[in-house]
Amino acid sequence: MKYKTIEVEVMNHVGILWLNRPEIRNALNDDVMNEISTALTAMEKDSGVRAVCLAGRGTAFCAGGDINWMKKVAKAANAKAPGTKAQAAKARRVDTFHQLHTLKKPTVARIHGPAYAGGMGLVAACDIAVASVDATFCLSEVKLGLIPATISPYVIRAMGERMASRYFLTAERFDAAEAYRIGFIHEITPPGELDAKVNDILGHLILGGPRALEESKKLIALSGGTKLTPAVRGETIKRIAAARASAEGQEGMASFLQKRKPKWVAALKLADE
Repeated sequence: MKYKTIEVEVMNHVGILWLNRPEIRNALNDDVMNEISTALTAMEKDSGVRAVCLAGRGTAFCAGGDINWMKKVAKAANAKAPGTKAQAAKARRVDTFHQLHTLKKPTVARIHGPAYAGGMGLVAACDIAVASVDATFCLSEVKLGLIPATISPYVIRAMGERMASRYFLTAERFDAAEAYRIGFIHEITPPGELDAKVNDILGHLILGGPRALEESKKLIALSGGTKLTPAVRGETIKRIAAARASAEGQEGMASFLQKRKPKWVAALKLADE
């Protein structure tokens, strides 16, 4: 199948899904998420695929939301109430993260460069994450007057509630060493060794029994923390919709798109100014 925003290849029983919008650092929009979902569905049905690798072309893994898409979302949030087509599209995006997280086959994220906002959600939804030392991470939503609602169940599971308290609230950027320290990623490597480490892990995964791997993933979900029920996922949709439609959310997205400080930052009297 031909894709516009991703590339898919199958090699040595591994399905490789490349985010392929390098000119905008693999930014996410509805088309990207829908194509990821379509590719994952095909890989899950393909008995020749034993594991899946998610990666990014160019200089970034995924730098978050597409600016043009954010403009449309901001306009829709201002004009439409929850329950509209815009909300249905949002639900499909949530389902893509959930689909990745619950895929029957093991998944590995190959991370280099920025992995911000929704990019961190993709990493967290994978079973295993390997990053180059040049990778950087950021949950930037609060600086836009938003919240990382739809990715929160996956990110909190990956880094833990205590560390999420810091990075959800400060929106700090942090490096691969810190991501490794807090358990968000499993391995860090020099840039030139990233593929070797990812391939090593994939080599182990494809040796596992397909049913045993699937059942092991179910066991982890059963034994883990908060269940990702439809009610939990539905609540994340409501909360991000409310944040986007709020005055603060509108101002945050507008300031980002206009390349200026949001009003709540401009109003601060900082010591270094």
